[in-house]
Amino acid sequence: MQKLISAYLSYLEDERNYSQHTVVSYANDLAQYYSFLSTTYPELLMHHNNTDHGVIRAFLGLLLDSGVSKKSVVRKLSTLRSFYKYLVRRKILRQNPALNIVSPKVDKKLPEFVDKESMERILALPKSDTFAGARDSVILELLYGSGIRRAELIGLNVDDIDQRNRTVKVTGKGNKQRIIPITRKAHQSIQHYSSYRKEILSHSDLREHALLVSSKGIRITPSMVNTVVNKYLTGSTEIRKKSPHVLRHSFATHLLDNGADIMVVKELLGHESLSTTQIYTHVTVERLKRIYQQAHPKASS
Repeated sequence: MQKLISAYLSYLEDERNYSQHTVVSYANDLAQYYSFLSTTYPELLMHHNNTDHGVIRAFLGLLLDSGVSKKSVVRKLSTLRSFYKYLVRRKILRQNPALNIVSPKVDKKLPEFVDKESMERILALPKSDTFAGARDSVILELLYGSGIRRAELIGLNVDDIDQRNRTVKVTGKGNKQRIIPITRKAHQSIQHYSSYRKEILSHSDLREHALLVSSKGIRITPSMVNTVVNKYLTGSTEIRKKSPHVLRHSFATHLLDNGADIMVVKELLGHESLSTTQIYTHVTVERLKRIYQQAHPKASS
């Protein structure tokens, strides 16, 4: 079983081009499943064809009983479906025992977003007369103005910016690339930041291609992006979450609020499934309901 898991993880990384973060997540799920089998069904570690849906249900039930969230359980079931699908494709198993198991129902939480007025104030906060402020402005403008993910932002190189056409080439999940427009303000922020970036790199022997760098001249890290976003959102908005993804949520919600076609928003966000994008239409509908309840004299009668 361990050899099969290792082969599967290599397949995800080498052939499916999954990110290291995703592969680690799958590895953790399968390690937990392996530990469960070792304790409860050790014979199945050698006789894979005897695995049935009852074994997987027992695993999921144990997780729920131990307090694991439904969302995490759904993800682990998805991991097992994918793993066994791989084994079927390699003709190690005749059928996928996880295929017809119903996922636990998870309460959908609507994504939090920053309202347009607050967003305007937040974008004006960075002090553009310093390296950090100029760079922070680029971070905020790209996260909100283009709706890219944190990992996509960090992975940007200077050559990914098309200054002439005001677009950016983004490498998303599964190494899939897409071209996204950038706002006029983002374009100006990048141009302004470029001189500070050159000065920082002039003091370093490194030939760094990253667009966004630290004061040491190296590519910024996820924690640095988190710190920057949290810094500017704190005190500027009442939303609880203050992560980079909130700006992506705000990008999508504001586009739909202004009448953008949902298929266009899907492509801009890099979603594979339309259902992933549709969560933002729920945000818009719920917001309209609240306004209606507050404003219409007959709404509560």
